[in-house]
Amino acid sequence: MIIAIDGPAASGKGTLARRLAAHFGLRHLDTGLLYRGVAKALLDAGADLEDERQAVDAAKALDATALNEAVLKGRGLAEPASIVSAMPRVREALVDLQRSFAATAPGAVLDGRDIGTVICPHADVKIYVDAAPDVRAHRRAIELRSKGVAADEVKILDDIQRRDERDKTRSVAPLKPAADAHLLDTTHLDIDAAVRAAIDIVEAARAG
Repeated sequence: MIIAIDGPAASGKGTLARRLAAHFGLRHLDTGLLYRGVAKALLDAGADLEDERQAVDAAKALDATALNEAVLKGRGLAEPASIVSAMPRVREALVDLQRSFAATAPGAVLDGRDIGTVICPHADVKIYVDAAPDVRAHRRAIELRSKGVAADEVKILDDIQRRDERDKTRSVAPLKPAADAHLLDTTHLDIDAAVRAAIDIVEAARAG
């Protein structure tokens, strides 16, 4: 079984995907980490984030099994990852890696921004997770503060809105719900309620 979870930054899709994977005994891939990995490779090499050729080389050299989530989830990589993810050739270079992961038994939950529309258009279940921008900014601020990181909620909201705009207007694989995706608005849901709603969606799809 393949479950595709899409949605904008800080919508809760990553936590939701991990919980769904654990519940159904599937593997999980946070595809956003791939783009963060590419961005980190460029930054570590002192390369220009706008250099698509070097970004493509970094994408091709990426090992999906060796991604350090703790490092890559650092807030300083969010904007660089958004920049490289808008490059058509970078996205193309990572397509096969993601599809191979999804196709490996017993199946997987992938979360990102183009899973249901591009990476796994034939996924068994597609869920598009969203929430109001100010709610997403508040959640991200709480998450950062829980890790002892100072968080300016106004700046976070500005970052989220800028990333939303870039993700939704890029020429290749723009962020949007797949035509057959189930929409899950988590604005007024805590994570447990969102997980229960997502499990219901998956169970209903499996039941036909």
